[in-house]
Amino acid sequence: MIHPDTEVRFISDEIGYGIVATKLIPEGTITWVQDELDLVYTSEQVEKMLPYTQEMIDKFTFRNNKGNYVMCWDTAKYVNHSFNSNCLSTAYDFEIAIRDIQPGEELTDDYGYLNVSEAFKAKNEGTPRTTVYPDDLLNFHKEWDAQLSVSFIKLNKIPQPLERLLPQNIKSTVQQVLKGEKELDSILKLYYSEKVR
Repeated sequence: MIHPDTEVRFISDEIGYGIVATKLIPEGTITWVQDELDLVYTSEQVEKMLPYTQEMIDKFTFRNNKGNYVMCWDTAKYVNHSFNSNCLSTAYDFEIAIRDIQPGEELTDDYGYLNVSEAFKAKNEGTPRTTVYPDDLLNFHKEWDAQLSVSFIKLNKIPQPLERLLPQNIKSTVQQVLKGEKELDSILKLYYSEKVR
C-alpha cells in the first residue's frame, strides 16, 4: 500500500502518470508496504498467461528475491523510475523516503533494485547512470545501504501511517535495528537472478 498522502497525476507525455505527494512526506517515512492485498505470481503462472497479460505483468510488477512477480493492488504500481529517487526499498518489504518529499513532488524508485529482466535506457536526468541493468543491485547496494542507514534511524521519530501494515516479526526487527541490537539488513537481500537459480 502506498502512503495515504499521495495521488496519481499526469507527469508528462514521455513518462505518463506517476505518484505525487499531496502533503510533506518527511525523510524516514514509510512510503510503501507490501501488504496482504498485493498479488504475487510465480514465473510458471506468468508463462501461462495471455501475451497481453504478460505485457501488463512486465509493465506493472517488480520481482522479489524469490523471482516472483509482485503486482501492487493500489496506485503504488504507478511509482516511476529515477536515478535520483527519493524512495528506497529496504530488505523488509517496505520502502522509506530517503529525503523530504515536498507537496507536489513525484515519489520515485530506482528500478535498479527491482530485479528488472532486461536492461533499459531511462530518461536522461544528467546523472552518470543512464541505463537500468538487471544486476544493478550487485553494483550499487553499498551506496543504497549507506543512504538507508541515514534515513532508517528516523523511522520512530515521525508519524508512520503505514506501520500498522507491517507484520509483527518485521516490526520487531525494525525495533531491534533502531535500538542498535541488530544491524540493518542490506538491500542486497532483494537481489534475484535467473542465472543463479
